[in-house]
Amino acid sequence: MKWPRLCATSLAIARRGAVARVVVAWVTRQMILSLDNASSEPNLESVVMPAYDSTTALIVVDVQNDFADPAGSLYVKTGEQVVALINDEIARAVAAGARVFYTQDWHPESTPHFAKDGGAWPVHCVMDTWGAELHPALAIGGPVVRKGSNGEDGYSGFSMRDPASGETVPTPLGDLLAEAGVTRLVVCGLATDYCVKATVLDSRERGFPVTVLGNAIRAVDLEPGDGDRAVEAMFDAGALLESRAAVGEAGGPAGDAQADG
Repeated sequence: MKWPRLCATSLAIARRGAVARVVVAWVTRQMILSLDNASSEPNLESVVMPAYDSTTALIVVDVQNDFADPAGSLYVKTGEQVVALINDEIARAVAAGARVFYTQDWHPESTPHFAKDGGAWPVHCVMDTWGAELHPALAIGGPVVRKGSNGEDGYSGFSMRDPASGETVPTPLGDLLAEAGVTRLVVCGLATDYCVKATVLDSRERGFPVTVLGNAIRAVDLEPGDGDRAVEAMFDAGALLESRAAVGEAGGPAGDAQADG
């Protein structure tokens, strides 16, 4: 695709929210770099489409009943809509020889993480309950990393924090990625402003190039704009933000599958 057409595509999605705005910023930055380097014109896929191979892992964050089902105790608005999009991505990743890993909140009945015990959140994802189960429609094609089982705050897929002492301990995810020879990540899931953001920021701190699937995430938006701010924080940390809808890969033209977070 030529740059003039790419610019037109960018302008067409510029009013679609934070994810689209960050995609536009990334495209613009790449265009400037291309002009500065006088290199050949890349196509759109090389700019915004994550390519999978054996060194890439797809990280599916917390697509669980309590978040992704309207009956869940901490339902993320339209969270159920990401399941089919993520399943398509899982199939694409596996077909290319990439690995797939899942994270799963797995809390005890009482934890300082919960409001009833002095924390911030309603009871959710209690181990061995329906709410903690991965969404039944989600395709499972790899290891599941559980977090928070000893009462920790388990926002990131890589680490957990004791809410009383502040001590941080690792999850098995980092070791699993190292054992698999993974050097690049693609991230999707729930929720944009908490576990997705924390996982992406931890990934960047560990040196992984990261692409976030912008239309396969959703935000809690506990405070209005939290999702937008999370997207911008991930972009500022060096993550790439990509929306399948922006390139017609999610069943329609730009904006058909909006991600408000």
